[in-house]
Amino acid sequence: MTVRITPATLRDLSYIAANLRPEDRTEIDCQFDEWSPALLALTALQGFAYVAELNGNPEAGFGAAEQRGGLWIAWSWGTRRMRRCVPGITAFFRAVLGPEVAARGAFRVEARALATNELALRWLARLGATQRCRLPGYGRNGEDFLLYDWTRESWNHVPLPKAAGAEAVATGTDHCRQGCAGARSSPSG
Repeated sequence: MTVRITPATLRDLSYIAANLRPEDRTEIDCQFDEWSPALLALTALQGFAYVAELNGNPEAGFGAAEQRGGLWIAWSWGTRRMRRCVPGITAFFRAVLGPEVAARGAFRVEARALATNELALRWLARLGATQRCRLPGYGRNGEDFLLYDWTRESWNHVPLPKAAGAEAVATGTDHCRQGCAGARSSPSG
């Protein structure tokens, strides 16, 4: 099985969103009043967005988007085969996505997970995120979520001096180090 990380496209993210694993569908359902695979895919393209392919088939989408200056939100969701992509996504997160976000001046990256989504909670801990608090009633129907974050001080795995060159690891990144999705901030230089 070959896992390949590529810049996200609307087509690939729409396919993944239409074939979500049950845990991700449950988590997404309670965060939107109404959503569709196309709307979820369009929302995901607002920052750095990547797809993990397994043997050429898109199985997981992940990325981070700037909410305001210095504050970013990380996200991920996938199909039932996403589990096979997690080691590759984890390595890419550490080598490319984390440094990309840090190079854009992030001082805080947040991720929220449904409190009952054990897979997501374990993965966030493995990625080095710090669990900050429970968010009672955060979901549309009163579901509890957990808030995790990475801060500039806690990014032990992000080599900031090397951040500017790390983006080249991503397949198909452009001269602004943004990939196909790009980031909302304008490039410097």
